[in-house]
This record gives sequence, C-alpha cells and structure tokens, in this order.
Amino acid sequence: MTNLESILIVDDDASLTKVLSGELQSVGYDVQIATNGKEALEKSEKGFFELILLDWKMPGMDGLEVLKELQKKSYPGKIILMTGYADLNVAMDARRLGASDFLSKPYDIDELLITIRKVLHSE
Repeated sequence: MTNLESILIVDDDASLTKVLSGELQSVGYDVQIATNGKEALEKSEKGFFELILLDWKMPGMDGLEVLKELQKKSYPGKIILMTGYADLNVAMDARRLGASDFLSKPYDIDELLITIRKVLHSE
C-alpha cells in the first residue's frame, strides 16, 4: 500500500502510545507519536497528518489548548479528542474547537478503528 494515511498520536502515556501505534501500523497507517501538546504542535508544523489522535489530559498543554492552537492555524487535518474522563462539556468544547469526534478511554480497538475510518473518510 502506498500513500499511507498519516496519524499523529498525542498522549503522555508511553505504554498506551506504543500499543496504539503498533495496532494502527498493523492495519496500514503511517504513525508518529508526540508525548505532549508542545511536541504535537511542532510536528504538525513540520508535516501534515490526516488525523491527530489527541489526549485531553496531559501535563503542560492539555488537548483543548492544542485544539485552540491548531484552530488558530486553520489546521486542515481531522482530530479525535480522547479522554479517560468522560465529560459532556469537554466533548462540546472539543467539537466547537474543530475536533471531528470524541472518544472515551479505555476504548475498544475495533471501535477506535471504525471511528478513525469514519472520520478520515467523511467530508
């Protein structure tokens, strides 16, 4: 498969990002990892990702702050906000700031893959 869809995983949980990265690569995605919001913004400036999987709760800059910065830059990629803290207000804020979807952790990998495909292939 050429022209792989690229995904940036942004999460401070190293074990989760390692497992998730492996799962996504095994089904054909080109995956990069950022361990915090600042690194995510730097990587999004250097290269384009069709999708950013963005954790909400991270030290320093949280996921909503990253979303605000990406929105200011009119980032064209899709974004899914992930969180272990299900909160309707955060989900609504994420949508308002441009997130395509919202996922609660822990998530089922099959559910995540379906959500990723849905988000990537919707206009």
